[in-house]
Amino acid sequence: MLTDDELALLEAIRQTGSLSRAAAQLGKAPSTVSYAARQLEQRFDALLFDRRRYRLQLTPAGQLLTEEAARLAQDVSRVTQRVRQVANGWEDRLWIVTDELLEFESLMPVMHAFDALQSGVALRVTHEVLAGTWEALRDGRADLVIGATNEPPSIPHLGWFELGVVEWVFAVSPRHPLAAIQAPLTREEIARHRAVVVADSARTTAGRAYGMLSGQPTLAVPSMHAKTLAQRDGLGVGWLPRHRVASLLTRGELVEKCTTDPREPNLLYVGWRSDADGEGRALQWWLEQLRQSRLAKHLVQGVDAFA
Repeated sequence: MLTDDELALLEAIRQTGSLSRAAAQLGKAPSTVSYAARQLEQRFDALLFDRRRYRLQLTPAGQLLTEEAARLAQDVSRVTQRVRQVANGWEDRLWIVTDELLEFESLMPVMHAFDALQSGVALRVTHEVLAGTWEALRDGRADLVIGATNEPPSIPHLGWFELGVVEWVFAVSPRHPLAAIQAPLTREEIARHRAVVVADSARTTAGRAYGMLSGQPTLAVPSMHAKTLAQRDGLGVGWLPRHRVASLLTRGELVEKCTTDPREPNLLYVGWRSDADGEGRALQWWLEQLRQSRLAKHLVQGVDAFA
């Protein structure tokens, strides 16, 4: 590993092309710089400086040493910063998993506020669907889950609280056959048409399905956004979060239909796991923010991506 002085020497020679100018830049005597350069070459048993030309240049070996040494110095600096960060109670990284019901945009104000702390904690945000959200927490693929549906499962050291409620609307394209029916839709009428569903992302447990009837044909899509697009284009029918399709309903691109069996609102949860040392400062900060009623309402109501 090169010292800071040796790194500075190599960079000064690369920039100035002269031992004397490098010495002036470093505030050292030319003889001192010349001696340090020879010591480097002896240490690595390699010709690092091309002295044959008027302008001193690094050889390919010298250039490689300069680049690699600078990269290693940056790595050491980053590791030092991360060690201090963790020693001060901040996590190295916080992995946040949100259910597909929540739009990523709804988290952005919280992320800006977190960035202002300059904690150094790296954030990773991913999506899961239905049972996959709780499963990610159980299997260590999440430090914090936001918007998980259904009651919290049995997970060791699980902490949780309620985030809010999502209301649903049964919506179809105005071109869909169900749009012309005036009376509330029965289960039998709905079952004759394809349902659009977001596929449960659970990997090791049986996935769950909502909003579809026994024997009903289905179209499984990867996200709530895709489900909305599919229903808007008449590829199927189903329940959608009211807040996310409000503008489509207003513009008539989706039609809200009453049903004889309305869907109950979904209660959403925040969940996390506490290890033996308790929660890190980043997780504590996020939990405090998420407990605020105004923020919880904002997250649950989310963003109308079609506005």
